[in-house]
Amino acid sequence: MEKWLQELSDEDRAFIKRFILASGSLKALAKQYQVSYPTLRIRLDRLINKIKVVDDPENRDPFRMKLRSLAAEGRISTVVAKEIIKAYQKEKRGKENG
Repeated sequence: MEKWLQELSDEDRAFIKRFILASGSLKALAKQYQVSYPTLRIRLDRLINKIKVVDDPENRDPFRMKLRSLAAEGRISTVVAKEIIKAYQKEKRGKENG
């Protein structure tokens, strides 16, 4: 199984399956989920970003990948994620040099 697929939640994988079975129609999928098209589009955009995070070679560090995934899901802001990653990298460099 592809790494990006392994990193997705069961809910995300179910969403992808329903999307495929709806022939990629966001309109049809929005009806199934009983949400508006814009709401479904936001969910799809977040899922796309999450997959990009997992595929990004810069995210080999599990901590960094988790933070970027949380930001992609909208669970924390990208600003906060970047600040934490920056502090983490600084701390990590300090330990390597110390």
